[in-house]
Amino acid sequence: MTRPILAVALGLAVAASAQAQTFDQKAVGRAVLKELIESNTTPSVGNTTKAAELVAARFRAAGVAASEIAIVGPDELHKNLVIRIRGADRTRKAILLLAHLDVVEAERKDWNMDPFKFNEVEGFYYGRGTQDIKGGATTLITSLLRMRAEKFTPARDLILALTAGEEGGMPNGVEWLLANRKDLVDAEYCINVDGGGVDSEKGKPVVMNLQAAEKVYFDAKLTVTNKGGHSSLPRPDNAINALARALVKIEGYTFPVEFNEITRAYMERSAPLRGGALGADLKAASSVPADPAAIKRLSEDPWFNAQMRTTCIATLLAGGHAPNALPQSASANVNCRRLPGLKSDSLVRLLTRIIGDTNVVITIDQDSPQSPPSPLRPDVESAVRAATEAIAPNLPLVPNMETGATDGLYFRNAGIPVYGLSGIAIDTDDVRMHGRDERVNIVAFERAQEFMYRLLRTITTPVTP
Repeated sequence: MTRPILAVALGLAVAASAQAQTFDQKAVGRAVLKELIESNTTPSVGNTTKAAELVAARFRAAGVAASEIAIVGPDELHKNLVIRIRGADRTRKAILLLAHLDVVEAERKDWNMDPFKFNEVEGFYYGRGTQDIKGGATTLITSLLRMRAEKFTPARDLILALTAGEEGGMPNGVEWLLANRKDLVDAEYCINVDGGGVDSEKGKPVVMNLQAAEKVYFDAKLTVTNKGGHSSLPRPDNAINALARALVKIEGYTFPVEFNEITRAYMERSAPLRGGALGADLKAASSVPADPAAIKRLSEDPWFNAQMRTTCIATLLAGGHAPNALPQSASANVNCRRLPGLKSDSLVRLLTRIIGDTNVVITIDQDSPQSPPSPLRPDVESAVRAATEAIAPNLPLVPNMETGATDGLYFRNAGIPVYGLSGIAIDTDDVRMHGRDERVNIVAFERAQEFMYRLLRTITTPVTP
């Protein structure tokens, strides 16, 4: 019989407490986050290599050998940082810790402060990337540095990968690593701080989300062309009208409901937390067979609808060349978020049948590889529950599927399970990633560092028989 993993985690914390006093994780976390925020890593003028070198310098100072630190990538401005912390058992595969260094654009005129200066205002740290995802990256960095300061040797290797290009606009670092240096990042599974995490209400944590699946990004371009003519002589084959009819048909189509292990578990575990009519609908919808009435009611909410089915929506539109001429062409971008398992060619065939007009040509403008759901590992869930006690005792743990996209899909596609997990609590009405005045609550940020430290200690320490 094994001791409960929570007891192991608490024991580890007590054993390390004296040594931990020599490493001020809160102060180091603030300094690291400041360095990262003030390193501009946007696609337009940014440099992920510089940010990677700043972090690497801290690990060199902590005694990590140069042979275990790699700054590699497709070009001089867009390199990734990969650091391997050696464990006691070299026969076991490593655990990968993932965050991206790049951030989306931010203009000074849109913010109340410089987005690339670290600002501390009324209990918050401000700056581009505090939420997405330099805050999460910092929790990984400081946790590993603290473990080094305590001379803790993990049971297996830990790999920290801080990468470029997740937000687009530059080469994708994870794709490059898997294609060129998979040896650096090959692992049994991956923890990705760019997903999952703590939802809070007015500063109080309410749920810990464990992201174990994500939808797949897909852009289809719909194009209609003809010879055009004078607008005084209309014809029924008008390109704009044909395109409009196609878009209306797509809007009116309801994709079938499909559950996977993660989305079903999400609804089952969320039902008692939500309670009332919504909780009853979640339970009924995730039952086998599902209740059609509950499915219909849940489908009226965009979040629950996106959890249950593939979605497609028009996002860009262009057509015509003159106000007094029949259009010679019209085009639209239709953005789809595919459920895991739905192949792009199958989706194109389905859209073709929905539209039912051979004059509308569908081409794939942007696609992503498959991202199969990761299995819900009991050891990962147990470790997360134990670490969560440090920031919010008895906080419910709920698996979920990301409706957007992360770099986790590349690892899942390569056969490496990925678990999106961040300890930083963000109020559900204060999500500012990609937005103006991005910020994190300082107390939540400091708690997240303790959470990540305990998580990494727990997953790399054998449970004593």
